[in-house]
Amino acid sequence: MKKLAITGSIGMGKSTVAAMFEKRGIPVFDADAVVRRLQGPGGALVREVERLFPGTTGPEGVDRGALGRMVLGDGEKLARLEALVHPAVHHERTRFILEHQDSPALLFDIPLLFETHGEGQFDSVIVVSAPAAVQEERVLARPGMTAEKFAAIRARQLPDAEKRRRADHVVDTGVSLQETERQVDAILACMGLAAGA
Repeated sequence: MKKLAITGSIGMGKSTVAAMFEKRGIPVFDADAVVRRLQGPGGALVREVERLFPGTTGPEGVDRGALGRMVLGDGEKLARLEALVHPAVHHERTRFILEHQDSPALLFDIPLLFETHGEGQFDSVIVVSAPAAVQEERVLARPGMTAEKFAAIRARQLPDAEKRRRADHVVDTGVSLQETERQVDAILACMGLAAGA
């Protein structure tokens, strides 16, 4: 089984590209979706998040906006949050691998792959990228996003050029969806994983 990682900075189109791999028969583990579930209503992490960061949870689980405001820019609080979240995500990832042990490949969608030095756990790393102007337009169009918030998020992420340099494969999403799909097909062919594998 090949373990593939997909990563990319905010607004690069990573979720769209991951969905293209999934459509072609590659099971996808979405770390962000797992975190949302663990922090959602009745989620396994809600009680501990409230203990560590009082006032950041409610009936809907963790208030991600409130939690973000509390930890962004505070290295110590961010480290405490990551020490809680990362082991829980790792446990879910192990379960995912066991559930799909007969698949020829698995794709792991990990936004902060390089930042957490996790790339060595994978056979191949795919970086999703787009021109800076395209990235900014996409991100600032998101509800509740501000230029300041975008700058704070980007400051935590390795620069796109460095991610591209470290990648085994780069998918450019600053082109049409059809061209992006052709890039995905070319990557799968290069790995010996025909579409629909």
